[in-house]
Parts: sequence; structure tokens; C-alpha cells
Amino acid sequence: MVIVLIEKIIRESKDRKGILIDVEISPNAKKSEIEGINEWRKRLTIKIKAQPIEGKANKEIMKFLKKIFKKDIEIVSGLTSSQKTILVIGADKEEITNIISQELK
Repeated sequence: MVIVLIEKIIRESKDRKGILIDVEISPNAKKSEIEGINEWRKRLTIKIKAQPIEGKANKEIMKFLKKIFKKDIEIVSGLTSSQKTILVIGADKEEITNIISQELK
């Protein structure tokens, strides 16, 4: 069930080598973590410690996801929104699906 949900929120990038992930960010959390999947919005929900001031939350998101996926991360849309699309550079779909499913357990 979890893998089916994960596959709805990730897709292969058409123009670059990598995987796009639709995320929803909750800033000002006690700790940075992957919280779950918002089925209605089809987004991965991520809590971030940083406040959404002067790009701090975006930097924290990239640092946090780089640590989890062990790949370079780029925010490709939603820089000023809580809903973003993240590119995991050089990743494949199976690899990202496995990592997210492990984080959700």
C-alpha cells in the first residue's frame, strides 16, 4: 500500500537524469523528518526544523534530503511555497521508492 502511494508522488525527470518528488513542507518542527504521504494532495509531507525566513527552510530541506538520499538535491518549483517539487539528481525510481518506504516505517 505504501509503495503504491509513493509511486503516485514520484516520477522520472524528462529533461534531467533524476527523480522528481512532490513534497509539502511543514516548517518550525521539533525535528526534521519525513512525516508521511498526503494522499489528497499526492505529496510527501516533510517536517523541517528551520523557519521559512530568508530561504532557511529551503536550505534545510536540501540538506535533510541530501542526507537521506545521499544524492544532490535541487528545488525545481515552489521556492516560496510550502508545496515544492524536488529533483533528486542521479537517482532512479526504485531507489527512491525504497528509501522513502524505509523512512515511513
